[in-house]
Amino acid sequence: MNIHEYQAKALLKKYGAPVSRGIAVFNPAEAEKAAGELGGPLWVVKSQIHAGGRGKGKFKEAAAGEKGGVRLAKSVDEVKTFAEQMLGNTLVTIQTGPVGKQVNRLYIEEGSDIAKEFYLSLLVDRETSHVAFVVSTEGGMDIEEVAHSTPEKIITFSVDPASGIQGFHGRKVAAALGLTGDLAKQAGKVTDALYKAFVDTDMAMLEINPLIVTKDNRLVVLDAKVSFDSNALFRHPDLVELRDETEEDAKEIEASKYDLAYIALDGTIGCMVNGAGLAMATLDIIKLYGESPANFLDVGGGATEEKVTAAFKIITSDPSVKGILVNIFGGIMKCDVIARGVLAAVKAVGLQVPLVVRLEGTNVEEGKAIIRESGLNVIPADDLDDAAQKIVAAVKKGA
Repeated sequence: MNIHEYQAKALLKKYGAPVSRGIAVFNPAEAEKAAGELGGPLWVVKSQIHAGGRGKGKFKEAAAGEKGGVRLAKSVDEVKTFAEQMLGNTLVTIQTGPVGKQVNRLYIEEGSDIAKEFYLSLLVDRETSHVAFVVSTEGGMDIEEVAHSTPEKIITFSVDPASGIQGFHGRKVAAALGLTGDLAKQAGKVTDALYKAFVDTDMAMLEINPLIVTKDNRLVVLDAKVSFDSNALFRHPDLVELRDETEEDAKEIEASKYDLAYIALDGTIGCMVNGAGLAMATLDIIKLYGESPANFLDVGGGATEEKVTAAFKIITSDPSVKGILVNIFGGIMKCDVIARGVLAAVKAVGLQVPLVVRLEGTNVEEGKAIIRESGLNVIPADDLDDAAQKIVAAVKKGA
């Protein structure tokens, strides 16, 4: 689960991380009031969407101006004007794709006098099962570009969970950033605060880009991107309240209600598969034969007829879907359960596009019989290769 920048900063502040003063607003009048409370003389007006690259982004609407999703304002009136231009309009960044995201809230923040910009992030290192720090002097840039062009400028290290965060970890961060004296001490405190926040709240990723040094020698978390491990949210009902469903795909929200692993993609073939590995192979083979998947959907090994029906309805609710491939290898999952779920969904929502079904494994003959005797216009397939070729051919024929 992702949260907005202003929410992330409020959380980090509770753990002692240094953040600038700021106020979240939802309309121009609130923006004007916030600017007055912060006092100026410089304000930063930041679009709050779940995507990076906001500063370089562009709004689709001409009325939003051409200054991007993060703007410097030099007066209260300018703050209000920017709010009027940005709120309700669609911001397109490198991470949103061409569709973009509508800006429904802003963060009005006091301006900072920046001397240096750094990059600092924490994430889970799956190889070591440790929390890893990624540190670079190249803040304010895309870390992917730094990794590609100057990888030597990225320093990484991990924290042993048995010992936890120690003083030498803060000194590693300070050394990597070239900080000495009081700034090195501040780096130690920031390192401690971020690590404790990360572990206590079950974060999956915490990115500070940039972490700045101000001209009066203060370290400040100027931007913060946080995502949480969704599997751990049952421990954090307070964090669940921060969820902004307007930033999420409606189909993914519906899928989460049924504990379905669903991710919307931009292709034309809807996929319903059991098992993440088989689902990835299904997506790959669809691409191999010249089409693109419309989704990743793993119904899991213990799916019920209700879950299968819900999954099918979610797939058919996507207007970009021109064909559906059901690919089930029954181990724990039973093929007859899948078959009955598909029939129930088709009866509920209809079938307007080609449907290819490949069943194999537990109760496969029962499953095939249910499909065969249903009277539905279903294209049977013997194996995954056969299924992929048939659904791609059917979609291309109907194009």
